[in-house]
Amino acid sequence: MGKNVMVEKKTITKVLVANRGEIALRIIRTVKELGLSAVAVYEKPDSESLFIRFADDAILIGNGPRKDYLNIDRMIWAARQCGADAIHPGYGFLAENAEFSAACEKEGIIFIGPPPDVIRDLGNKVVAREIMKRANIPFIPGTDNLSRGQAGIEEALAFGKIHGYPIMLKASSGGGGRGIRKVENESDLLIQLPLARAEALSAFNDENIYVERCIEAPRHVEVQILADKHGNIIHLGTRDCSIQRRHQKLLEIAPADLPTDILESMHKTAIAAARQAGYINAGTVEFLVDAETNEFWFMEMNTRLQVEHTVTEALTGVDIVREQIRIAEGEHLDIPSERVQLMGKAIQVRINAEDPKNNFMPEGGKRVEVYQSPGGPGIRLDGIVYQGYKIPTEYDSLLVKMTIRGYNWEQAIQRLRRALHDFLIVGPQTTIPFYLAICDEVDFQKGEFDTSYLETHPEIFKYPNSEREIAKLSKLIAEIHAKKHNPYAI
Repeated sequence: MGKNVMVEKKTITKVLVANRGEIALRIIRTVKELGLSAVAVYEKPDSESLFIRFADDAILIGNGPRKDYLNIDRMIWAARQCGADAIHPGYGFLAENAEFSAACEKEGIIFIGPPPDVIRDLGNKVVAREIMKRANIPFIPGTDNLSRGQAGIEEALAFGKIHGYPIMLKASSGGGGRGIRKVENESDLLIQLPLARAEALSAFNDENIYVERCIEAPRHVEVQILADKHGNIIHLGTRDCSIQRRHQKLLEIAPADLPTDILESMHKTAIAAARQAGYINAGTVEFLVDAETNEFWFMEMNTRLQVEHTVTEALTGVDIVREQIRIAEGEHLDIPSERVQLMGKAIQVRINAEDPKNNFMPEGGKRVEVYQSPGGPGIRLDGIVYQGYKIPTEYDSLLVKMTIRGYNWEQAIQRLRRALHDFLIVGPQTTIPFYLAICDEVDFQKGEFDTSYLETHPEIFKYPNSEREIAKLSKLIAEIHAKKHNPYAI
């Protein structure tokens, strides 16, 4: 139950979306459904991007690349230019930047996300651990921030002696899979620690590092929560995000396949974590789970919308972005817990313009010659790609997220396989054949996978490269349309 808290109600009429790509388009759609105005911002390399076309207004914020999407002053300026009374940060870029939330607050602009102090506390992994400790939430053994110089090396060595190797070096301000290094032994630690500090300073402007016990081949499971300003907190179930490359997620499943009592305990723990942190808006509590015993530990809390929120929406019918906006306006959560029924299974795959066989090398600069998307029951697409789209070299390689839902795991895989076969993208290499190989892999079909899945299943990278006949035909048709004649006609 919520607390009796006096909360000022605010009315949002115009939302500036401080992001780009598919997530900008996804937010714009909900903003317009609510009858509000949606304003896009863009850098020059994004001038032809699809998300701009769907906004009610669009503001050029600079030549970029990337730097203007990270510029708080430019975002506030853009909001002032268009008269936006709220800003949605999406994910990435400024989404977990406490200074951005504070700047919005200072300017009287509603930030559709948590308050700055909450972002600041949970963004620092060491502070977050202290918060969870006060709530008696289980977390992986680790250190505080290591001291500078030789003292920090000694602290790390002492931790390794007590807990054994491997251990993990983690940036205190890290996120998105960055700033993480696995250390195998003492000599490796001496090499990796200064490199980890330099990497953290470069990526997050904060060289603080802490050490954590390494949980070998765990499952990565997260709980989606919503928290309003009145003290109401609910969960929307779990997601299994174990299949990753370089600590970054590729494929996400909802709900996680865990015993009912473990899931209920995880839900309660996530709500307790959010309450202890004074959390407001949408957030995700992430856990590592022992694949053998199902013991779980708090890892971190993401203070934003997640890329993989779509699988939760597919199962619950809850529009998380809509709830974010309502919470920011000061409304009560009106989703009774009995409504949160996760029937069936949902899977999201991130279809990237990458070559999985070449260490997932991005295919930036190539053009999509043919684009034909799948349809049918239980399929959702969130993307910005179209026929003729040029893959940007300046930004990430995500083309489209495909989310499918089935009534059970077997049907979900069958539907995913069918949808991937129906998906046609000609031009760049994509992750589509890689996901098809995963669909046919026995352990995946049995639901048995953890964070080491890619390393322990190298055979999924041995898929055939042959271009399908339908792709050749579609490419020819596209060429005929472009050139106004058949170049192969006799």
